[in-house]
Amino acid sequence: MTALLEVTSAQKAFGGVRAVDDCSLTVEEGSITALIGPNGSGKTTLFNLITGYLKADGGQFRFRGQDVTGSDPGHLYRRGLTRTFQQARVFPHMSVTENLVVAGGYRWRDLVLPRVSGHDRHRAAELLEEFRMTHVADLLASELSYGQRKLLEFAAVLMSKPRLVLLDEPTAGVNPIMIDTMERHVRERNSAGVTFLVVEHDMQFVMRLCDPVVVLNNGKEIYAGSPADVQQNPLVLDAYLGT
Repeated sequence: MTALLEVTSAQKAFGGVRAVDDCSLTVEEGSITALIGPNGSGKTTLFNLITGYLKADGGQFRFRGQDVTGSDPGHLYRRGLTRTFQQARVFPHMSVTENLVVAGGYRWRDLVLPRVSGHDRHRAAELLEEFRMTHVADLLASELSYGQRKLLEFAAVLMSKPRLVLLDEPTAGVNPIMIDTMERHVRERNSAGVTFLVVEHDMQFVMRLCDPVVVLNNGKEIYAGSPADVQQNPLVLDAYLGT
């Protein structure tokens, strides 16, 4: 495998607290990489640095072999790097289909104008069929269940045909059936060539789905390896499991 994302010596402090402390991370193309660690270990901050929602105090970020340090989320999105959020971000007063079309790069007013291509509407319809959401295509996003909104956000990030998707707590607050659904979609998209970096607290989900697993503690990587190795590593057991 080749490195799709390379983070080198990333740093971010809030006041006197180093949330990310000289952290390096590599995500290999074609992988489903997990990023785990105890609360306050720096996972969310690192996600925000990678995706341009926060500016790093130091370090370098490379995506697809190019230096993208300091890039904003829009630039990274156009290059093929996108993300979901722990609390699903959708447009509640737009329909499910409109949410997908907007995710394809259109503005709100374009939805009623012929500038929205038939290709994008067709792609939105395909994704809704794939995610088994065709029956809610015309509902407002606010009318969906929490789990359905999570699926809608996931489908929306796929509108741009990304190379790397960062999933932030994809199973948080959803029922076991929806967890299985989310896992199936990740596997299918990964088989189709999409790389994933996943922050997740559900260790059963992580150990079934992800390899490698990267462990953060105090803002830096302390171990990376297979799920089996991570579960037996003394540093991980001490920092993450508290044993």
